[in-house]
Amino acid sequence: MAFDWFKRKAKNITTSTDEKKDLPKGLWHRTPSGNIIEHAQLKANNFVSPEDNFHVRIGSQEYFEMLFDDQIFTELDMHVESVDMLKFKDTKTYADRLKEVSSKTKLKDSIRNAVGKVNSVEMVISCMDFAFIGGSLGSVMGEKITRAVDYAIAQNLPYMIICQSGGARMQEATYSLMQLAKVQSKLVQLAENKIPYISYLTDPTFGGITASFAMTADVIVAEPGALIGFAGPRVIKETIGKDLPEGFQTAEFLQEKGFVDFIIKRTEIKTEISHIVSLLINRPNKLLA
Repeated sequence: MAFDWFKRKAKNITTSTDEKKDLPKGLWHRTPSGNIIEHAQLKANNFVSPEDNFHVRIGSQEYFEMLFDDQIFTELDMHVESVDMLKFKDTKTYADRLKEVSSKTKLKDSIRNAVGKVNSVEMVISCMDFAFIGGSLGSVMGEKITRAVDYAIAQNLPYMIICQSGGARMQEATYSLMQLAKVQSKLVQLAENKIPYISYLTDPTFGGITASFAMTADVIVAEPGALIGFAGPRVIKETIGKDLPEGFQTAEFLQEKGFVDFIIKRTEIKTEISHIVSLLINRPNKLLA
């Protein structure tokens, strides 16, 4: 401490450390292109940079507030949370990792379910959170999607999943992989009940989620510039031994190849989703007429 004081004196620094006032975090945001935007302005534009159309990564709370009318929604299955079934340990125990990330994010797991109205069209939405262990697919995500589908069927409501994930959660091993079949078989019931299912792909959508329910919806939409794939570009390049096409794995590239139906800006997603759902359920939306 004395040495630090000496260095400050030698450099003629007179302001005490306690008196220094740093700018509060979160007031400004820098996009990859170098543009700086005020956080309040960014939020008012659905977290899309007006300068370069860059879609800043956001979580379930922001998506729910953006989509549901008057930011009013009811969260479903909010007390379902992960447990350490395998007593897994890497650099730390899985149980400790769950406690740590839950405390940091205030989330129970990597997905949330909610029901509410989107431009007066009532629907059920499940939204992943990348902040919770990379939005990874575990037993809780599979269970919560299953419950959301059951609710949608019981109430005869359209269903949407907002995807944002790095893939399966290794700490749950086979339990994680089992969710792919579990979710896919449950989504079949939506089709049997003639209830529309929409997947909304955001950055990033990777791994088993891309290989399963993200790509089996009635309508697949994506945000501009979102990276979507199974394995990362480096792995693919090393496997095939060739350079990859420009824009590989972007939403635009996948739309060109027929994997994505529409690319919709986040500033327009509420209007477009309610319009798509209204068409699928053959119920004209007077608000959009």
